[in-house]
Amino acid sequence: MRPWARWWVAIFLGLLLAGPGAVTAQDQGYLTKMLIKSYDLLQAGKLDQAEKIYQEVLQKYPDQPLALNNMGALLVKKKDYQQALSYLEKALPKAAGYQVMVNQVCDVEGICMAFRPLDAVYGNQDLQPLIKLNVDLVRAKLEAEKGAK
Repeated sequence: MRPWARWWVAIFLGLLLAGPGAVTAQDQGYLTKMLIKSYDLLQAGKLDQAEKIYQEVLQKYPDQPLALNNMGALLVKKKDYQQALSYLEKALPKAAGYQVMVNQVCDVEGICMAFRPLDAVYGNQDLQPLIKLNVDLVRAKLEAEKGAK
């Protein structure tokens, strides 16, 4: 087999293994743009607009851990802690090995953190421990509410 033919076979196999869930460069640009826009809306208190974008992103990328996390943070802001925990728990296993370049972090009600990515595709921060902290904080809030009743 000629060297150029091996190269094309390798590319084809790589794409085949990546499967339909792979995010193309164009998709990554769209995704990053939408995550930044929704974070900015969340930070500005425009929760309904931010939620609409997160739902749109999650419809297209249901396992996107940053969108799942930030949707959880949004729900914390709406004081829907049980639903927030559901999103965060779904995000946690998806975040393993997911690297993000975090530009800003917003503290939501002292309970949960949302993250604003940079335009970079990959970053230097592992998302999973950040989401784990959010899960623990929301669980603690739910336990505190149960104890107060």
